[in-house]
Amino acid sequence: MELTLVGIGTGKPDHLTLQAVEAIRAADLLLIPEKGEGKQELADLRRTIVAGCVEDDGVRVLSFAMPERDPAVPDYKTRVKLWHDAIAQAWLDALAPYPEARKIVLLVWGDPALFDSTLRVAERIRKACPLELKVVPGLTSLQVLAASHAIPLNRLAEPFLVTTGRHLREHGWPEGIDTLVVMLDGECSFTTLDPAGVSIWWGAYLGMEGEILDQGALSEAGPRIVEARAETRERRGWIMDIYLLRRETSSASAP
Repeated sequence: MELTLVGIGTGKPDHLTLQAVEAIRAADLLLIPEKGEGKQELADLRRTIVAGCVEDDGVRVLSFAMPERDPAVPDYKTRVKLWHDAIAQAWLDALAPYPEARKIVLLVWGDPALFDSTLRVAERIRKACPLELKVVPGLTSLQVLAASHAIPLNRLAEPFLVTTGRHLREHGWPEGIDTLVVMLDGECSFTTLDPAGVSIWWGAYLGMEGEILDQGALSEAGPRIVEARAETRERRGWIMDIYLLRRETSSASAP
């Protein structure tokens, strides 16, 4: 069996690479995770992408229920590892009725290698059954955020750090870094920072219908983003967003 993880960018069909389109067309079976009624739009976007790539009925599209993390497990990493175990079992259960399928494809938001656990789940599948694992890279939300705001991710000759909202809340702004890209932040963790001298570039539903962008001084844009995020999440039932924070320094001479 061959399992291919295909990066699909941020949900816009135009973001697919030619390699991604070819992989989808070559599949015997396409796995579509279902995350419940509130997130049905995510599964529907995947189906729209598949429909735009496949010209006949030769590809079987198979949905499976995506397990949820158990909030009763107190340790974060343990909770996530158990969740990954459950996802791997859901994949195996979904594939069991189709032993003849040789080319399996799973569509992954963004890129499978960046803050996504699909590769870790796939390693669990490898232990249960022999398979060849392939990855087709996709546009990341970092790239789409920078393009949407028409900004570079880093200052001239300077690094930037990609981190999570939880890490930012627990550890604050890392020393020696003036540009942060924050992902997986469900709590607007930028509100825990001193906003003086900090600018933010934020985007939600990047590349999708209803894309929202905001940017400016954190002291001014931050409250707008908190309000917009809460309103649109309530209305749509889910949200995917990302933001870049940049701290002004006396030595900064170029964006």
